[in-house]
Amino acid sequence: MAVKPKTMLHVSPDPQPSVFDSIVAVDAGVEHVLQYANVTPQQIQDIVHGAIFTRGVDDLKSTALFIGGNDVDAAGALFDEAKKCFLGSLRVSLMADPNGCNTTAAATVRTLVKHIDLAGKNVTILGATGPVGTRIARLIARSSTSEDSPQINLCSRDFAKAKKACDGLSKMIPHGKFIPYQQGRCGNSDSPTCNADIIISAGAAGIQLMDSDWQKLEKLQVVIDLNAVPPAGILGIHPTDDSKIFDGKVCYGAVGIGNLKMKIHRHAVVRLFQTNESAFEAEEIFAISENI
Repeated sequence: MAVKPKTMLHVSPDPQPSVFDSIVAVDAGVEHVLQYANVTPQQIQDIVHGAIFTRGVDDLKSTALFIGGNDVDAAGALFDEAKKCFLGSLRVSLMADPNGCNTTAAATVRTLVKHIDLAGKNVTILGATGPVGTRIARLIARSSTSEDSPQINLCSRDFAKAKKACDGLSKMIPHGKFIPYQQGRCGNSDSPTCNADIIISAGAAGIQLMDSDWQKLEKLQVVIDLNAVPPAGILGIHPTDDSKIFDGKVCYGAVGIGNLKMKIHRHAVVRLFQTNESAFEAEEIFAISENI
């Protein structure tokens, strides 16, 4: 019997599914990408049932569901609802990567562990309450045990948001050390950046969150700015920086991290079609990155 063509159902809560995600799927070997826009949790059942009832169980690994979009919460609701629609072995693999948050977070933490042992370190995340920042915090915390858990400082211009993010993460990962901060200048004596081993900027595009004071921090070992849109999130970091060394500090820009993010994204898509039982979010995607 002929092998069924690899078919991805690209589902998005947005009016227009991401062209980026569709092209990555094609480059990863997907033969057909079927796009569905403006999808709500109430509509996902028909899409899932269309996927699982059209092919025999042995052929279901040739169908996969990818959930994207810019609204991370809406995409998460679609992901959760889709899993409820499976009927035993009648299921397909699915992956959630809204706004690239899971693959970007996986690439960021994978880059960190290449350069530094995270155990017991002081990590400061600027713009930490967004989907990328909270996922980075999750992955860093899960990389350790209660004995050597790094301190993860979540910084936001709105302290209430930082506190809410820390509370949510603490419920998910009880041994994690999540500290909320209102974002301020590095020069302040109480700023978490002053004692940081690692600083990551994960804020909204086009907003500078830190000036060049990071260059004076003697303890600092790794600096990552995930903002590719001028002005830089961290002044002095260029988007194309890729393990650039500045005064002993390893520096990465958005494109530098993006190179690994793209590899992880493609590998994850390939893995979707190896079985019909996979479900990939941040942690599973990070695990995939270990073999890249």
